[in-house]
Amino acid sequence: QDVAALEYRAPHLAAASLAFAFPAPPAGARLLDVACGTGLVARELHRRGFRCLHGVDGSAGMLERARSTGLYRQLRCCVLGREPLPAPAEHYDAVTVVGALGEGQVPSTAVPELLRVTKPGGFLCLTTRSNPSNLRYKAELEAMLQSLEQQGAWQKVLVQEVERWERATSEEESTQGTGYISGVVYIYQKCPVTPLQES
Repeated sequence: QDVAALEYRAPHLAAASLAFAFPAPPAGARLLDVACGTGLVARELHRRGFRCLHGVDGSAGMLERARSTGLYRQLRCCVLGREPLPAPAEHYDAVTVVGALGEGQVPSTAVPELLRVTKPGGFLCLTTRSNPSNLRYKAELEAMLQSLEQQGAWQKVLVQEVERWERATSEEESTQGTGYISGVVYIYQKCPVTPLQES
């Protein structure tokens, strides 16, 4: 109810961006939805053909809600930043973290752990907010993203700045008095990027 009132568009924007970047038919792709919450992102991914969805979240109550959607093949409890993801290395074709990369939530230092569980050539879809109280975190996150790119761990596919991300909860947080805050979708592809097979 809260996210509906806030016109929260991140799950829709993230799923659309990932589906756009994803070269293969998504039905057979194994995807990990990190900080999956109640399954808002899964609903959007499912609409775009992703069928093999696994989710992790730090809240047992959220996981119960996610389970009730029937969209996940597997759900596990994990607090990212405090413990490793419950998955082997190079296991997923895609990993999403939507709405949890922010001040007081998942630390930016957890990003390499997302890369660890992604297959070479796999995609990572991350989002964060650009409102005033999250700018310090956003700068830390972007420094981490850039550093991993410079190390050759992944390559940038897409960075989409979105003005009307969600309604602002206060005037101070609002972007230039619009009543909304802005946000960003990042899509990266893990290196080495495997060339497409000739069919």
